[in-house]
Amino acid sequence: MKVNVDKVASSTKNVQLSHIVDISHKIEAKEGSVIVGKALGENPVYGTIELVSGRMSKIIQGDIIAGVLGERRASRGFYGKVPKEIKPGDILHILNLGGVIGKAISANPEYGKPIEFEVLGQAIVYPHFEDRIGKAANITDSPVKWKDKLDKSVPLIAVSASNMDAGKTTAACEIIKGLNAKGFRVGAAKVTGVSLMRDTLNMEDYGAVKALSFNDAGVVSTTTMKHVAEVAKGLITELNKCDLDCIVFELGDGIMGGYGVEYILKDKEIMGFTKAHVVCAPDPVAVWGIREIFKKYGLSIDIVSGKVTDNSVGSEFVEKELGLPAANAIKDKEKLVTLIKKKVFK
Repeated sequence: MKVNVDKVASSTKNVQLSHIVDISHKIEAKEGSVIVGKALGENPVYGTIELVSGRMSKIIQGDIIAGVLGERRASRGFYGKVPKEIKPGDILHILNLGGVIGKAISANPEYGKPIEFEVLGQAIVYPHFEDRIGKAANITDSPVKWKDKLDKSVPLIAVSASNMDAGKTTAACEIIKGLNAKGFRVGAAKVTGVSLMRDTLNMEDYGAVKALSFNDAGVVSTTTMKHVAEVAKGLITELNKCDLDCIVFELGDGIMGGYGVEYILKDKEIMGFTKAHVVCAPDPVAVWGIREIFKKYGLSIDIVSGKVTDNSVGSEFVEKELGLPAANAIKDKEKLVTLIKKKVFK
């Protein structure tokens, strides 16, 4: 059965769907499966979807959308999972801007109700020229392979935070831009979170030679994953092919969230190549808490950024009371980049 798809979500990019898609009524209810369905409503607050082009598009009631089954555990947003069984006619939900589809369990009132998604079927793809028998589309058929080991790498710069929306991507982008302006070739990665191209596209806009995310390694969301470190090592290995001077990698969500950040922090190989760790936080208490958690992992905070540094009150507390360097990514860009340069390129 062929279906005309109005909007192909960015989370599907590994399978390179056209707007006319063959679908099967037999659905593999597992993360990564590419499914097609109809939007049954609209959301004035959280009602757009990122297309494979990177453009944001408003979801209109009745739109036929191709997205990817996956889980989301956002503390500020929707929480949803993949049901054990899915059939045509089932009602699921659009869980994020990247077109991740699942059954919503709870929602943050600020974002309204997630848009309902009536399942039509699973997309079918034909991997080889002139194939007559298709296969169920799944983004795990990806170009970037996971790696068990990370034996070598250019210096890594980590950017993490106490929570989502704490300023991580802004800090990462300003570091990339500043180092690029000083003549360094910078790669970038987002190694945890839920599928969305926006952050890696921003990193490239700010000067990254190449930017990858876990989606490029066939992962729709890093929730409940015990192999997050292997995914990150695959991304770092791939980026190291680009003749870089350093790699900036962002840890999506918070260090105590549901996206497996702790597996990265505990990995001695990744942390061994990490020469600077920037932490973003909304307030001094969060900075103190991260410092205590880092101590358990044998790590230290090199620079504090994010909303806590938006004015001198927070910055002075961080520097005088906690003894940590502070640099706001918007107001103190040059200071932030200078601190990074001294730490990484001694």
